[in-house]
Amino acid sequence: MNKEVFKLLMVPITHTHQIADLFAERARNLAPPTYGTELTKIITVSFAYGLADPILFPHTDLATASAAVLAEEAPIALNYGPPSGQLYEQIILRLQAKGIAADRDRVIIGYGSSQILGLLPDVFIEPGDVVIVEAPTYLGAVGRFVNAGARLITIPVDELGMDVDALEVTLSDLKKQGIRPRFIYTIPTFHNPTGATMPLFRRQKLVALAAEYGVLVVEDDAYSDLRFQGETVPPLATLDQEGWVLYVNTFSKIIAPGIRLGWACGDPAIIERLAMFKSEGPVGPLISHVVARYCATGKLDYHIQELIACYQHKCNLLLEAIAQEFPSDIVTLRPEGGFYVWCKLPPDISAKALLIAASEHGVSFLPGTRCYANGQGDDAIRLAFSFQPTQKIVEGIATLGAVLRAWQR
Repeated sequence: MNKEVFKLLMVPITHTHQIADLFAERARNLAPPTYGTELTKIITVSFAYGLADPILFPHTDLATASAAVLAEEAPIALNYGPPSGQLYEQIILRLQAKGIAADRDRVIIGYGSSQILGLLPDVFIEPGDVVIVEAPTYLGAVGRFVNAGARLITIPVDELGMDVDALEVTLSDLKKQGIRPRFIYTIPTFHNPTGATMPLFRRQKLVALAAEYGVLVVEDDAYSDLRFQGETVPPLATLDQEGWVLYVNTFSKIIAPGIRLGWACGDPAIIERLAMFKSEGPVGPLISHVVARYCATGKLDYHIQELIACYQHKCNLLLEAIAQEFPSDIVTLRPEGGFYVWCKLPPDISAKALLIAASEHGVSFLPGTRCYANGQGDDAIRLAFSFQPTQKIVEGIATLGAVLRAWQR
């Protein structure tokens, strides 16, 4: 082969085609996550994520349950097939203990509650449909609604949860425009991110409004078992007599996130359609049998009490450190349970700018802007106390307090 031919063969071939041209429109328009990209320093104490404390995972009991399932139920648990029937029974018992009417036709099991929330757009949303969400809220769920083309309308949250009077005005205005929202997404108990709990009178009004205007309420109840103090408030689903509430919960907060098991309870027509869009099929039989076996021993309720004691201690420690270290003009909401503390900043402090400054000292948190669907939130921060060891909580708040005090000099 002569040199000229060889050179021609070595010339790279260029085309105008790109892989991105093959993406569906919804994938092309999907914005990548931005949180964390502004941090360039090593973070030693992170209050950003609501992770469970791994020290509290029931390793031994889950190992025992796994061994029993493999010894006695391997042919079923390790093959293709539906979730454990015993797991359905255990979930139904938990629902009934909360006062929620439940049977097999009203329950679906998913890969965590996130999967079930992610199926809602498939069942309910056409591009342009209105969905009502709280402000602030858990954007991990809301992002799926947006990607499906939903038009979000936000309702403010205060120390008592969603402002249902504002909701009533919104529903009335929408009705005058001939608009019927597809659903209302709410976290009424130990709200993420504020930690607020909606009192009974607001819950009653919310359920009544749902029935009056014919709007589904999606009740995300992931944290309700982790109550430290105060009186238990009934779930919205227990107040619903006409089938307008879809109740969603998970084992992630009370056993371990890695088992990826959650459930929903609601009108059988909704459950049936959610199952239709669950294209990968039922959850893995093995983990469903293991969790069912563990729950049937009665040890889960004892485990939840251990979780409550630990998380209450961490929450109190965080609040005490805040009271000692933060400037007095920062307003802190005291939760009655859950994983989070919400702090309102004074007007001269930006949450995003504070995050960058705190990261220089190895501390991070979730800025309020990551909790609003309407661009608000630069005046607040969320602190998750669930994952960090107690000493790290104290150290992290002391560091963050020093950054705040230096900011105000």
